[in-house]
Amino acid sequence: MENRGVFGSKLAIVLATAGSAVGLGNVWRFPFMAGQNGGGVFILIYFACVFLLGIPGMIGEFIVGRHAQSNAARAYGSIGGKNWRFIGYLGILTSTIILGFYAVVAGWCLQYLFASVAGNLNGDAQYVKDYFVTFSSDALSPCLWAVGFVLITHFVVSCGVNKGIERASKLLMPLLLLLLVILVVASCMLPGSGKGIEFLLKPDFSKVSGNVFLEALGQAFFSLSLGTACLCTYASYFKKDTNLLKSAGQIALLDSAIAILAGLMIFPAAFSVGVQPDSGPSLIFITLPNVFQQAFGNWPVVGYAISILFYALLVFAALTSTISMHEIGTAFFHEELQQPRRKAAWILTIVCAVISIFCSLSVGAYSDLQVFGMSLMDFCDFLTAQLMLPAGAFLTSILLGWFANRRLVHDEFTNNSTIKEIFFTAWLFAVRFVVPACIIMIFLHQFGIL
Repeated sequence: MENRGVFGSKLAIVLATAGSAVGLGNVWRFPFMAGQNGGGVFILIYFACVFLLGIPGMIGEFIVGRHAQSNAARAYGSIGGKNWRFIGYLGILTSTIILGFYAVVAGWCLQYLFASVAGNLNGDAQYVKDYFVTFSSDALSPCLWAVGFVLITHFVVSCGVNKGIERASKLLMPLLLLLLVILVVASCMLPGSGKGIEFLLKPDFSKVSGNVFLEALGQAFFSLSLGTACLCTYASYFKKDTNLLKSAGQIALLDSAIAILAGLMIFPAAFSVGVQPDSGPSLIFITLPNVFQQAFGNWPVVGYAISILFYALLVFAALTSTISMHEIGTAFFHEELQQPRRKAAWILTIVCAVISIFCSLSVGAYSDLQVFGMSLMDFCDFLTAQLMLPAGAFLTSILLGWFANRRLVHDEFTNNSTIKEIFFTAWLFAVRFVVPACIIMIFLHQFGIL
């Protein structure tokens, strides 16, 4: 079996791992959540939640992965014994399901990028809305775009850690940041854009509540990909001298910065034309095409370019996430089945392609594909986001905080005592008490109990 490989530099570690966290949720969910929960106040609380939950949780998964230098299932068995391997299996299954339905929306983004280039999104508001409804309800086209996106992901992952994932991350993440900055500048230069900036960033302390804290906590949890085994898998490619605390802080900061930039891209443009941004597919595929068209109506060439750049941004953001999710299963099949990497990648690709086809059909031509009254796609989202992800992250914190060998965990965290003891003490307290409590609150909030 060929060498697993390691990330070649500290920059590669940050870009690849941050890329796994940056996705479509950063582009529409974070701005929407911030706007509906007090703007600047939500952002401040979000940063606090990243510090309390995100960074300690990330370091925990880093410790598991780097210690074992193997796929997620074997890694959890290595640090906790064979009875704990099931956490890794859970993470692999979770990421596979997520990749399956995530590819559907990513495929929509890819199709819209091509439609933007072809100029097919020009028209009035009703035309744009009808365009999305017609496309998404078609039986064949969305399936082909979803499978196409899975195949693009497959190509990157099958090339390996250094030639595939690392090279793609070094290209995609700077491009993503560049596109974001261009779009932010263009959006903020529009007449009336100041109201959008104020809406996003000005703290509205009247909206501070327990619900706002719980919403910020949930956003921090999902934004950083906790519980998917992604961080564990990527950490297995870290060098042994990687500073886990510093890397986690840099990744969390980059992920949060991209989310805020996304808000500065969306809100100024939306307020410039008097549109209140909504969440979900309607924002990305119906509202924003109209916003760009109206905002740059006097400069049609600029509007055309902005539309292309926006959907290119979405495609890049989606791809950085799908690469990481694909790698989790690929690493597992590669090592556990003793298969060449390219063949292992094909196993995962075929499974995810099948999931994506059925999920696409369930929200389109075959809406009777339902589970417990939900479309198959919505059910997959519910199953992973509300049950599997919190369970994986919770069990990881319990394992590291209470059951794993204390000396082993200490040496991994401190890089054999090269990091100050006080940081380990604080992290251990967080992973024992704070992280589990936060995850329980997220879980209860999702089901309306809190």
